[in-house]
Amino acid sequence: MSEENITRIQLGDKEIILIGTAHVSKKSAEQVKEVIEFEKPDSVCVELDEQRFQSIKDKNKWKEMDIFKVVKEKKATLLLMNLFISSFQKRLAKQFGIKPGQEMIQGIESAKEIGASLVLADRNIQVTFSRIWGGMGFVGKSKLLLGIFSGIFSNETISEEELEKMKSQDMLNSMLDEFTESFPQLKTPLIDERDQYLAQKIKDAPGKKVVAVLGAAHVPGIKEEIKKDHDLQALTKIPPKSKIPKMIGWAIPILILAIIGYTFYANPAAGLQQTISWILWNGSFAAIGAALAFGHPLSIVTAFVAAPISSLNPLMAAGWFAGIVQTYFKRPSVGDFESLSEDVFTVKGFWGNKVTRILLIVVLTNLGSTLGTVIGGADVIRVFLENI
Repeated sequence: MSEENITRIQLGDKEIILIGTAHVSKKSAEQVKEVIEFEKPDSVCVELDEQRFQSIKDKNKWKEMDIFKVVKEKKATLLLMNLFISSFQKRLAKQFGIKPGQEMIQGIESAKEIGASLVLADRNIQVTFSRIWGGMGFVGKSKLLLGIFSGIFSNETISEEELEKMKSQDMLNSMLDEFTESFPQLKTPLIDERDQYLAQKIKDAPGKKVVAVLGAAHVPGIKEEIKKDHDLQALTKIPPKSKIPKMIGWAIPILILAIIGYTFYANPAAGLQQTISWILWNGSFAAIGAALAFGHPLSIVTAFVAAPISSLNPLMAAGWFAGIVQTYFKRPSVGDFESLSEDVFTVKGFWGNKVTRILLIVVLTNLGSTLGTVIGGADVIRVFLENI
């Protein structure tokens, strides 16, 4: 049996065997099968959380998604990021004629065949995304989405040799690698924390011999972290949001309203000019966002009407209203959920599928509204300064 990509660790009387894999590689899947059958471990750990495990088990899970609930619970952006990354992985897998995550599927099947305990060792992906997203500002979030989006729909293909080189990187990390330089805070939730979480779950796996199937980027970190004890509860906790953004979120609309109110008192014509400017900048950019996502005409109108109001209330977002209206008039069918896994391969599919179009409407409308707030607010201040 080849020892390539295999790391053996002895912790007391427990033997731990780490298999470093590429998430869309035939060779990785074959090696997983070979190692588990040869070693016959008591436990097999796979780099999956419960959500991704259920997605593998139940291919029809998309049909059960309540898109209204996704929009209302403010999870549209996280779900869209998840789909973006999934589409990148599936595109590579399709190029080489294999299933994405085949080595994880193989680990699950091989564990069942030899009667080993199966351990889902990865942290919930939504927790990871939430910790990443919460640590970035508006500019960082925009650049991140743009970079992921442009990378996914690139027509560039890679050779199988280049694919094998990806064994040195986790799939998520390979997607976001260039951003870890611009945004060092990404590395902690994306790699370091998951190394700690995976190491503890592997160490806690039942039995004297454990095989762990992992993206190879995690192997060096796990080798170090497995020697320490880690608090899984602390690693899965979503940190409370800083009060500063909330304070700024309320301070800006209060300031805008105060400026417009004072200007109306001092110069009604200038106050009217400020009000019109605020409405036009906010509404227009939000509507453009909804239009770029090919929203229903009433979704575009809703974005225009909602943005100037929602921009003055941090508890509201124009994208939610536009997304809900889009869902009402263009509610996804079972067929949209069934074709979702194929539609995420292409730009046309992303815009054509009613599910992803709703998510795009929410995200692009909110981005447009934010831009409109900045420009509209600046114009309100300009008119104020000219008339004091």
